[in-house]
Amino acid sequence: MLADSVVEDMQDGGMGSIRFLSPDQSKPVFGKRIAEAEYTDDDGVLVVIAINLEEKGGLYEIDFWKVDFAPLKRYPEPSDLRLRK
Repeated sequence: MLADSVVEDMQDGGMGSIRFLSPDQSKPVFGKRIAEAEYTDDDGVLVVIAINLEEKGGLYEIDFWKVDFAPLKRYPEPSDLRLRK
């Protein structure tokens, strides 16, 4: 269940990504991307967000990538998001 998930900040230069930790302490392996969205941060820079699953189908990470690699200014509001195809 998502409410019981344990996450850690990823070492991404302050862009805001998180990785889901496995309850059995095993090291999860990337499986596939299931969704991608974007928004514009407060400094006008595009941020791409990807939701990724691990190979067994559980949540792996929510990856934020600011295209200039600068630290994130703010997390988006739902109305800020644009789905990517």
